[in-house]
Amino acid sequence: MSSKDEELIHKIAAERQIAVDEAALKKAGEYIEAEEGATNRLAGVLGHFVAAVAVIMSFFHLYAAYAIVPTQQLRMYHVGFVLFLVFLLFPFSRRFRHRVMWWDWIAAAVSLVVVGYGIAGGDDFTDRSTIPTNLDMVFGVILTLLVLEAARRGTGWIMPMVCVLFVAYAMLGPQLGEPWTHRGYDISRLVGHMYMTLEGIFGVPVDVSSSLIILFTLYGAFLQFSGAGKFFIDFSFSAMGGKPTGAGRTIVLSSFLLGGPSGSGVATTVTLGTVAYPMLAKAGYGKDAAGGLLAAGGLGAIISPPVLGAAAFLIAEFLKISYLDVILMATIPTCLYYFALFLMVELDARKFGMKQVPFDKAETLWNLTKRFGFHFLSLIAIIVFMVLGFSPVSAVFWATMVAFVTSALHPDCALMSRRQMILFIVVVIATCVIYSAAKGGFHQDALSWALPAGALALVAAAFIGPGWRLWPAKLVKALEVGSVGVLNVAATCAAAGIIVGVVTLTGLGLKFSSIVLSYADSLTQGTTGLLSAVGIEITKTVVHDVKLLYTAVFTSLIVWIVGLAVPVTASYIICAVIAAPALITLGVPDFAAHMFIFYYAVLSEVSPPTALSPFAAAAITGGDPYKTTLQSWKYTMPAFLVPFMFVLDPAGLGLLLMGSFKALAKASVVDIALVCVTAMIGIAALAAGVQGWLFRKTTSPERWLLIAAGLALVYPKPLFDYIGIALIAIVIVLQKMRRADTASPA
Repeated sequence: MSSKDEELIHKIAAERQIAVDEAALKKAGEYIEAEEGATNRLAGVLGHFVAAVAVIMSFFHLYAAYAIVPTQQLRMYHVGFVLFLVFLLFPFSRRFRHRVMWWDWIAAAVSLVVVGYGIAGGDDFTDRSTIPTNLDMVFGVILTLLVLEAARRGTGWIMPMVCVLFVAYAMLGPQLGEPWTHRGYDISRLVGHMYMTLEGIFGVPVDVSSSLIILFTLYGAFLQFSGAGKFFIDFSFSAMGGKPTGAGRTIVLSSFLLGGPSGSGVATTVTLGTVAYPMLAKAGYGKDAAGGLLAAGGLGAIISPPVLGAAAFLIAEFLKISYLDVILMATIPTCLYYFALFLMVELDARKFGMKQVPFDKAETLWNLTKRFGFHFLSLIAIIVFMVLGFSPVSAVFWATMVAFVTSALHPDCALMSRRQMILFIVVVIATCVIYSAAKGGFHQDALSWALPAGALALVAAAFIGPGWRLWPAKLVKALEVGSVGVLNVAATCAAAGIIVGVVTLTGLGLKFSSIVLSYADSLTQGTTGLLSAVGIEITKTVVHDVKLLYTAVFTSLIVWIVGLAVPVTASYIICAVIAAPALITLGVPDFAAHMFIFYYAVLSEVSPPTALSPFAAAAITGGDPYKTTLQSWKYTMPAFLVPFMFVLDPAGLGLLLMGSFKALAKASVVDIALVCVTAMIGIAALAAGVQGWLFRKTTSPERWLLIAAGLALVYPKPLFDYIGIALIAIVIVLQKMRRADTASPA
């Protein structure tokens, strides 16, 4: 857990007079480290040196956001920075933590040499990728090993082992049986592909990491250090309350606001759990139920616009679409997810007879918004800039600048003093005006002069007057944390590039797709035989629908199983290249197939044995980790059946708003509204069935009828919608006919 997260937790706890269990917090922090990596906390000259490198890395990527940096150079510089910092900040093993060993320095130095060799080689380096020299092969093998070691330090053994298996598959192709066999590739061909082109280590995952992911982590760090996290939690406490459901609602809203900018499920779970669990306990939540709700709320951080998670940026790059389109597609599923959580909270209150919990509000909602509402501006700015036509990279860059400037609106939030901020802005604007006048019009090159000019003005002012000699500690720390926060994801992306490289080289994606489709074919034949036996006419449409259903089920299981072993980002990358083709072959639009895979990759956050969010929540509440995981499944499962709606039938694409603004403009509002209402009713039925409570406690038949109704409504066909509505109507009639029960909770 970062020191800033701990500081935020203790600050909110102190304000609300909540005792923080340091042992539980430490244990929960271990789960954050399992997701984000266990970093060294370095002090003295070494700590300042590493911090300086991280700040330089941040400045470089901010510069690359508005200036023109060649793609290959940007990716190589990014990997060089990442490897250098990973070997200094992530220990070889826990017993060497908080110190840098001699082998760490060697690995860090060799990383710079290997990457520098590629940068210095220029176009000649890439041109000889099919016939690499001996030195190329030596450096290529070394870089591959360094990337695997960096991934091991950042995420554990499983990711590098998966990469090794893929490399073995590429080399042993002729020895494998059908349908896995292929021509096979030797070391020289693999090195050329992985090291010397933009198809392997420096491929799409690193492209996204170097251009988008790091900018969003910087943006999140600017919000974090300007106090946005505390405001979002206080805002939720003030907005939700006065009812028995107030405690649960506060968790749901604050997880959305706090998790959206960060994109980290485990960190959101721990931060909220530490300060909000006492409130949940007073309301009547058991340890496991409270932990499940906290984990479910934290999971929302990964699927909530505008940041979503790292995998969402990869969707845009794989599909070659705007990130704004990805946000558009995620809008309704995110609303449905939080609708399901709010619904489960309402049912909890009725099922467990929860009582209203009076909790102190830091301030009234109006006063909070009046004083700190500017924190919302940068979140809105991201969307506004993209709607105005800015690229995602430019949009997040300018949103970060908005967060930086608006932080000065309150002295407790300012990333630098107001006096310094005013001087900096005046010099930047003046330089832009002068540059634009000289060039005959404004363009972004002006910033290459204006931003350094603003920094120099601050340095000059510090020499002129003592009042200007204020070190902008918050700003520097935000720049440092922004780069450090991306390291484990970037290392994962570099390692995933090896997997993507093998898939593109060997055609594994199509082979895997054919295997999935063959299994679906076998089951389809058996199912259609049974349907025919009971008198149902078997048409081509029926055969296709049944086959698509089985393929979607197989794909969700594959993504889920892969997600048990590797992080969300890696899970999405692997399954996007090996599992998505099966769905696309059956006519599912590529954007729907990738969003389907994204949502099931996210499920790994609440799936044992790597259920980090529920395990972290259990550490806070003192509950049983596996029971807490089951509770988190209960809260999330209704919403996670929704992705089937947008792959099983074209009507379900309305939940993704047809995948783009262009398609949305031609879509039927009525059709989209209808599928949304159907999804909401289906989620409500599933929630009631899972909870065992509708208007009152359900009987066993009522419960199964509600679950069947929910599943039927999730299948986007008119016949199944009618069946689902009819089943719900039956349950409502049965409940109304029964005398009101005062039974105790199930």
